[in-house]
Amino acid sequence: MVAFVLVYLAVTIIIGLWTVRWVRKSEDYLLAGRKLPLIIVVATLFATWYGSETILGASTEFIQGGLIAVVRDPFGAALCLFLVGLFFARPVYRMKLLTLGDFYRVRYGSRIELFASVCIILSYLAWIAAQFVAFGIISSALIGTSLTEGILLATAIVTLYTFVGGMWAVSITDFVQSILIVLGLILASFQIFGIVDFNALLANTPEGFFRFLPDADFTSVGNYFAAWITIGLGSISTQVIFQRVMSAKSEKVAVRGAYIAGFMYLTLGLIPLILALSTPILLPDFKAAHTGTPYMQMLIPNLVEGFTSPLVQVLFFGALLSAILSTASSALLAPASILSENILKPIKGSVTDKGLLWLTRYAVIAIALIALALALHRGDIYNLVGLAASVGLTTLFVPFAAGLYWKKANATAAFASMIAGLIVWATASLLATEINPVLFGFVASIVGLWLGAFIKLPITSATTNNRKSL
Repeated sequence: MVAFVLVYLAVTIIIGLWTVRWVRKSEDYLLAGRKLPLIIVVATLFATWYGSETILGASTEFIQGGLIAVVRDPFGAALCLFLVGLFFARPVYRMKLLTLGDFYRVRYGSRIELFASVCIILSYLAWIAAQFVAFGIISSALIGTSLTEGILLATAIVTLYTFVGGMWAVSITDFVQSILIVLGLILASFQIFGIVDFNALLANTPEGFFRFLPDADFTSVGNYFAAWITIGLGSISTQVIFQRVMSAKSEKVAVRGAYIAGFMYLTLGLIPLILALSTPILLPDFKAAHTGTPYMQMLIPNLVEGFTSPLVQVLFFGALLSAILSTASSALLAPASILSENILKPIKGSVTDKGLLWLTRYAVIAIALIALALALHRGDIYNLVGLAASVGLTTLFVPFAAGLYWKKANATAAFASMIAGLIVWATASLLATEINPVLFGFVASIVGLWLGAFIKLPITSATTNNRKSL
């Protein structure tokens, strides 16, 4: 099986490298030339999180804490895609911008662009690291590498084909892997539940395991709301979503793609959770042996390896590793785009289109090295992704939404929102509050925006009122 998986990975890398033929200018590299058809847009939006986060992270949280423990993903993630289609895809697409950082410059000025760009980059480092960790865990189980060696291997592969193909490589590999990983999970489900009585599993789950609503106390309700909005709102104002919307060939395709991808994620995201239900019967000692270690996240792979046919195993593990690489590639390209377009380009001054293309490629390498360091330090996939979304929610979402829908939002309001959200969230995190710190940061971001809207300070240096493009 290992040989087949390695061949599978090699084919994925070849596909990613092959897309270099379509990269002629920076817009091709960053936004696939704004030419993606509906089927590719759906696949790449769906694949935004459908990899290690859903299959490895969410299934582990589910088996340990029940249905309410996975509100953030897949439910909050699906909510994000629906909201993008409903409120954000149309106005953002019409702006014809190259990066999300460009939005903050057009709406609030160059200084806010710089600050927002730094926050965007920070929000992605943990997400990329999560994918590297996931690949390391899987590769250590399949081909015998250490966790560190697997992380290093993931970094090398992802950096290679992202460096070469950009958004075209991301989109095409997302499309292929979305099909194969879903097919692998469905076939695995049929085989596993062919040997396990599903009704018996449901009857033997702990009391309250399928509870979806919180207790009626303030702390529980607050944490429940925070779980919904961490990815549900926090991932709306992200470069990876922005790139997928702006890469569509039309506004209509962007909107429809978000809706369809949201529905797919809401339904197909439940498959790993259903598979995890068989753990008490098929792997009765797994939870006790691995709780608190990174290998607890190997729950689904262990089920597939132990109770499915070789063909399903090859399909599942090959697709899973490739899906992780594809997700990592998406997450890697996003901050690299911001770093080159919104930070390095203004510093260098005049940059040709070809120069921007290569500047972005070098930024890919820089971001990959930083994420590698974080991956070697932390190993919890689910919480790494949650950390990434938390930065986006507490600093970026409120000024982004206000910039589209509230005319009174100005540069001071945006700056106050970002600073207040970031400081309050970081402080609450250090204090380890009972209520999720992200909720405090989100509320502080709203309050900061409202107060800042009525204060005029010389924060912006340019286009603060360029609303005609909005």
